[in-house]
Amino acid sequence: MTLEQLRIFVAAAEREHVTQAARDLNLTQSAVSAAIHALEARYAVKLFDRVGRRIALTQTGNVFLKEARGVLLRAADAEAALADLAGLKSGSLSIAASQTIGNYWLPPLALKFRAAYPGIALNIRISTTPLVADLVREGLVDLGLVEAEVDDPALSAMPMPGDELVVVVSSALALPAKAKPEALLKNLPWVLREKGSATRAMFERALKGLGLAARELNIVLELPSNEAVRTAVVTGAGAAALSRLVVADTLVCGALKQLDVALPKRRFFALKHREREATRAAQAFFALLKDNATRKP
Repeated sequence: MTLEQLRIFVAAAEREHVTQAARDLNLTQSAVSAAIHALEARYAVKLFDRVGRRIALTQTGNVFLKEARGVLLRAADAEAALADLAGLKSGSLSIAASQTIGNYWLPPLALKFRAAYPGIALNIRISTTPLVADLVREGLVDLGLVEAEVDDPALSAMPMPGDELVVVVSSALALPAKAKPEALLKNLPWVLREKGSATRAMFERALKGLGLAARELNIVLELPSNEAVRTAVVTGAGAAALSRLVVADTLVCGALKQLDVALPKRRFFALKHREREATRAAQAFFALLKDNATRKP
């Protein structure tokens, strides 16, 4: 049994899909399948059930997943210890980020970090805020970056300047003149992020401030990514509440227009495990975050 086989098994188990695991690991599908088959054959066990195009962990697979994660975590700790002894000339830093942060806010900071520490390999995963918190709590990433506060005693959170939500529609969509914001919101068709996303949760809180509830809106689509929501709105599907970071380009080019609906600003948060000592690479990234937070726009 090798660490590479364990990494492949964990990736496939977390995604429940061989092709997605292969893509994320930059391996061929046959290499991933071969590694899983080798584990199953070597120990005469069945780790996955094949369900259509997807895979699902067996009871044995579920038990093994916990142990495999533990081994990989200990291996990562050992690697981090050696990297720390070498300063910041080598090593790795794993970051999990929620969608808006990972796709729009984080990339420029990641480039700055790589320029300052070219020997540190950056591994970035993009998910929802709850799943990012889970990854940090379980020690599967060094730090998390999320768009909402996380109530978890195992995690500490450093607040940072964030962004603001804006309500946008296609520039081609005709709107009633002089309509009050509450009436306009009720009458528009809506394309929203999925429940559980930080963007959706913040928008629903903003609606309460306007005396409305999400159930009062005409929601025609719920989509799992900012890009999908933005594309649907550009084509005229309805209105959406998205981060200004997501729609900045489409507002400038005129594909979307912003409605005069006041929504609150939000902060971002950097998460780390309270009981895990941050590596030098993680400390350097936190320093970069703090420096970025104090810079004037």
